[in-house]
Amino acid sequence: MRARSAPVRRRRRLRVRVAAAFALGALVLAATLAVVTYVIAERYLLDQRTRLATRQTYLDARAVRDALSSASGDPSVVLDALDVGEGRQAFITRSTEWYASGLGAGPEAVPARLQRLVDEGRAGRQRFEIDGQPRLVIGVPLPSINGAFYQVFPLDELRETLSVIRGALLAAAVITTVSGAVLGVWAARRVLRPVNDVSTAAERIATGDLAARLESQTDPDLDRVVESFNAMADALEGRIEQDARFVSDVSHELRSPLTTLATAVGVVERSAESMSPRARDAVALMVAEVARFQRVVEELLELSRAEADVDPVELEPVRVGDLVLNVTTRYRADPLVAEINAEVARTVLKLDKRRVERVLVNLLDNARTHGGGALRVGASRRDDVVRLEVDDAGPGIPPEDRGLVFERFSRGTTARGRAADSSTGLGLALAAEHVRHHSGAIWVEDRPDGPGCRFVVELPWTPA
Repeated sequence: MRARSAPVRRRRRLRVRVAAAFALGALVLAATLAVVTYVIAERYLLDQRTRLATRQTYLDARAVRDALSSASGDPSVVLDALDVGEGRQAFITRSTEWYASGLGAGPEAVPARLQRLVDEGRAGRQRFEIDGQPRLVIGVPLPSINGAFYQVFPLDELRETLSVIRGALLAAAVITTVSGAVLGVWAARRVLRPVNDVSTAAERIATGDLAARLESQTDPDLDRVVESFNAMADALEGRIEQDARFVSDVSHELRSPLTTLATAVGVVERSAESMSPRARDAVALMVAEVARFQRVVEELLELSRAEADVDPVELEPVRVGDLVLNVTTRYRADPLVAEINAEVARTVLKLDKRRVERVLVNLLDNARTHGGGALRVGASRRDDVVRLEVDDAGPGIPPEDRGLVFERFSRGTTARGRAADSSTGLGLALAAEHVRHHSGAIWVEDRPDGPGCRFVVELPWTPA
């Protein structure tokens, strides 16, 4: 059956998966590198800042110790003489007294844990926050003056530096992820291009274009696939042509003896009145079977010629509305109804009149033979196609059998044998071939307004 081609969604999903894999890989890699880089940078900068602060604190603590070695030394004067710079604070403890540079003073400016460590005679450092601002405090015991020296360093500049590094790494991760997605899309297109070519060629062959072939590839692995596919297509084309020639030759050879046989049967039929009733029945049966045999041979010849593309499509101006009315007139019997859209009735299209007429005739014959008679023939426009519909009053066709009814000699699962079925089983296959030559589509579906089937034909809307 030549039905409408469904969108190839699986191929798109594969491309999306490949691009997503590249993007995810780039994201994981960029995120890992960003985290590792940030941790290393943070540790390095913090260690550098801590070493510099520790060295500066020990130098200042030595100066304070030397200045306060004499009993006349004043801690406040000593702190004022220190060059602590902007943002830093220095504290001196002597006995229980606290002295500070700047305005802030008191033990609350230094963490209690560090105070206890220094009181035990050990130097230490600790990071903490004051009003949300990071600070580093270093304490050095000064037993010679019965006190200690503390210095608090701001870490705002370090935090800003780390913030800049963090932003840069985040931007780099985003750029890397986007680049990975773009690279994935490019790689997916490049890698799947041969697969798409194979799929396109296979679809063309499936729709009857037996000349479809793949171009040679520079990649040795892909070139082997191309050669195998083309060899398979050549073999398939040769086999189909051989079968078509065989059917055509057999049908052609049968036409002469069949014509002679039909003539002889006609002579016998004209003498049937003088025969016995049993003889007349035998003659009637013989006449019907010979007529059926003739139809089979004629349709086989037509089908083989259509499949072999011997008869080209002859486009001519056609009024589809008039064509539908002319065809249905031969089958005019209530309740057959012809519904023709106004646009279809007044528009002249470029179609092969003989083929379109044959399609309608075969569909009406099929409805009469298998569907209890045709109820409606419709003609309308849908987007860029003209849509022909034939509704019947039959029992319907199961969904699993709808693709088989367009095969050769198919009469469906409801056929009761030759005695009850005078059809050849070639009408729908021949209709499908004629529709294919128009680059159209044909399928069967349920009738929406009752039991039975609706055969639908869509042909390109090509105004003359």
